[in-house]
Amino acid sequence: MAHAYTPGLKVTEGMTILKERRLPLEGEVLVEAGATVKAEDVVAKADLPGNVQLLNVANLLSIQANEIAEYMLKSIGEPVSKDEIIATTKGLFGLFKSQARSPIDGTIEAVSDVTGQVILREPPIPVEVKAYTNGTVTETVATEGVTVETYGTYIQGIFGVGGETVGDLVIVAKSPSDDLMAEQILPEHRDTILVGGALVTTDAIQKAIQHGVRGIIAGGIDDADLRELLGYELGVAITGSEEIGITLVITEGFGRIAIAEQTFTLLKAREGMKTSINGATQIRAGVVRPEIVIPFASEAEGSASDAEDGAAGGILGVGSLVRIIREPYFGQLGRVTELPVELQNLETEAQVRVLRVELEDGEQTTLPRANVEAIEE
Repeated sequence: MAHAYTPGLKVTEGMTILKERRLPLEGEVLVEAGATVKAEDVVAKADLPGNVQLLNVANLLSIQANEIAEYMLKSIGEPVSKDEIIATTKGLFGLFKSQARSPIDGTIEAVSDVTGQVILREPPIPVEVKAYTNGTVTETVATEGVTVETYGTYIQGIFGVGGETVGDLVIVAKSPSDDLMAEQILPEHRDTILVGGALVTTDAIQKAIQHGVRGIIAGGIDDADLRELLGYELGVAITGSEEIGITLVITEGFGRIAIAEQTFTLLKAREGMKTSINGATQIRAGVVRPEIVIPFASEAEGSASDAEDGAAGGILGVGSLVRIIREPYFGQLGRVTELPVELQNLETEAQVRVLRVELEDGEQTTLPRANVEAIEE
């Protein structure tokens, strides 16, 4: 049977999922291999060094730089409070003293008798890495982090913004083609992840933020609404670090596009379950997809075969489910019916490899292979 390789999205009812949880710098791992963790559990932590500030004490006291040690009231390594006096002159008969005060809370890191400056460092910034999903710690790397394994539903999206978040899954849309409207978002949706339908608007997103909703999953979003939400034109850099108060995962693309029936059915079957989502997206080399992870207990359904299926992602064969990512069929799903080996001419006179696809309405069409992406079932 003929096969082809193409970028693919995972939409899988049940598979073994491995998530590496790594610190950005060396720190402390808080769990051991074999431990059962919840999504909210902190599995590793570290202290990011605080920012440095320079204080020109020699100038403030009107002294020579090499005299600074005589006038310091605090030593290297000592903690200081904001506005605390760290150096002073003796003055005349105890009067007319010149003083240097700390501009921050922190510690004295260095005193230079060459420049006359004192280096102050702000308190360290704690960095915590959470498990992100319920599961079992299968591996630990000293001072670096852990690997968490779980079994559950795994769905990749097309685009997202916002970082990792966790909440119970709530289906708001009645069908995959419904729009998510602001009036559908209620106070009781606080701390949940909502599933809309074909489109989520700025009004709905703002209402969700007001009510403390943690995430929204929808088929599409207008680029104008996204620009209004972010306050700037999004480039091609990686997303996921936006601090907008909510995480968005768009499963189909830009504009009003119904969530794929298979994806919507899976999400509906998992309603009420704890769900982890991450909007981080990168479309350059080293592709990063936004994701939805819904762990569940029945791990007896054969994790080994699922892991093998994951490794085969991106392989197209006759019968493979694909999503079309170019007009005039943008966003539609279909099944591969034929994979011709010979190059074929396009209207642009370019010669490319193509495939035959049967769309959901039964229509047959021939497309360049670059115009589709595989969907793992």
